[in-house]
Amino acid sequence: MMAGRHFPSGASVPRLRNLPVGAFAAPVLLLGAWQLACLTGLFPQQVLVPPSGVAKALADMAGSGELQRHVGDSLHRLLVGFAIGAVSGMIFGAALALSRLLDAALSPLFLTLWQVPVIAFVPLMVMFLGIDEPFKIAVVAIAAFFPMALATFDGIRGVPRNWFDVAKIYRLRLHQLVRRILLPATVPAVLTGLRISLTRAWVVLVAAELLAADSGIGQMMEMGRQLFQIDVVLAGVVVSGLIGFLLDRGARWVESRATRWRAA
Repeated sequence: MMAGRHFPSGASVPRLRNLPVGAFAAPVLLLGAWQLACLTGLFPQQVLVPPSGVAKALADMAGSGELQRHVGDSLHRLLVGFAIGAVSGMIFGAALALSRLLDAALSPLFLTLWQVPVIAFVPLMVMFLGIDEPFKIAVVAIAAFFPMALATFDGIRGVPRNWFDVAKIYRLRLHQLVRRILLPATVPAVLTGLRISLTRAWVVLVAAELLAADSGIGQMMEMGRQLFQIDVVLAGVVVSGLIGFLLDRGARWVESRATRWRAA
């Protein structure tokens, strides 16, 4: 028995110890049901490949370098397009929140376009940009732009009005207003917008690659569908889901760290 070691009431140690079990329970049950459905012949193997077949397809593609090439192409497009869309979204959202004139003039159009699925813009963008890299990057940028702009707008509009009055009294310049008031006050909303924008951009990118692309996770899945290689299609589903999960977890980690900085 260790002396001097005390845990607070309702200690979270048991919950932390059980967390991995709870986190992996659902995937294990899903894999078990998937394997059972294949073994019992509920679905023919030409329609539903067992997990072992998907794992073999992943290993084969990783060994040949094909998987790394597709993942690398998709992540490069995501990085470039997300950076463009997120930065422009923050600037646009801040401009709308700080200017009543811009808000009155542009908010109706912005909110209307926000309701249109990004995939609906794909045929038009293909006509003007083709299916090369600018098209995929533009799709990601549009997917990231709208939630980022809306989150920034809501974050700034949520700042108490008297804070701006104090800034006027002290005659703060624009960069001082942003650094001392807007940035600390809007950190939670902006970070939540970044997380939503990132995961949404990834989903839209994979969908766009399914429709028109010459490489990437989506194109790998589409080529597998055309060749009736169901194991390749399911491998693409697993990889895209895993990448989306890691992106969300990484964004949540950054969000928690930045929130601690704000509190400090």
